[in-house]
Amino acid sequence: MIVLVHGNPEVSAVWNPLRRLLDRDDVITLSPPGFGVPASSSFRHTVPAYREWLAERLAAFGEPVDLVGHDWGGVHVLQIAMHHPELIRSWASDALGVLAPGFVWHAMAQVWQTPEEGEASVQQLFGGDLAQRRQVVEQVGITGAAGDAVAAELDMGMGEAVLSLLRSAAQPAMARLGADLDQARATPGLALIAADDAEQSNGTDEQHRWAAERAGAQVAVLDGAAHWWPSESPKPAADALTAFWQSLGSR
Repeated sequence: MIVLVHGNPEVSAVWNPLRRLLDRDDVITLSPPGFGVPASSSFRHTVPAYREWLAERLAAFGEPVDLVGHDWGGVHVLQIAMHHPELIRSWASDALGVLAPGFVWHAMAQVWQTPEEGEASVQQLFGGDLAQRRQVVEQVGITGAAGDAVAAELDMGMGEAVLSLLRSAAQPAMARLGADLDQARATPGLALIAADDAEQSNGTDEQHRWAAERAGAQVAVLDGAAHWWPSESPKPAADALTAFWQSLGSR
């Protein structure tokens, strides 16, 4: 079984182009609470809370899975690889650089991590009408059917989740998580590096490769792929993931 976990600001529809290329009937998507699915009133949108949410969902499958994460989903996947390896057969993430020494959050994340400025940004980005939300999604680079699906789900609930999650991840929180990267060696891993991610929001090429070596992961450079590769340029990832899983042998 393959399990896909998306990031921010996304919903599960961003995986549809990749799922079509994988052409398998055992692919499941899991949406983090607040990102395309409602969160309970008691859920805390923090880095540890999302780790335990994902661990609980994976345990319910009753068998180790091949786990794949994009953006923040990639961070959640890494946490499972480090702290709950018994739940997975393998893992793949495009966010390893986030856990490398010296990682600096991108400009928008730093705004979200700043009181008052973050609230104002969320109101502007997540609080508009559908036409305004479509513009936001287009500006970040998610287009087509996936962009329409994301725009429809952007709301203040997601915005509040973003603020809480990013504030729980302000440095040195990520650097502390990165100290456990060697624990991810317990299961086979694949570091996905989007070659055309101009803003390098998940880390630099050097940071990705440092973290991959620490985690004992193979590296696949996704030529022609930018940050939103699951929906915008999925073929390099589909090829890399398929080859990776084939190298592990049949289940």
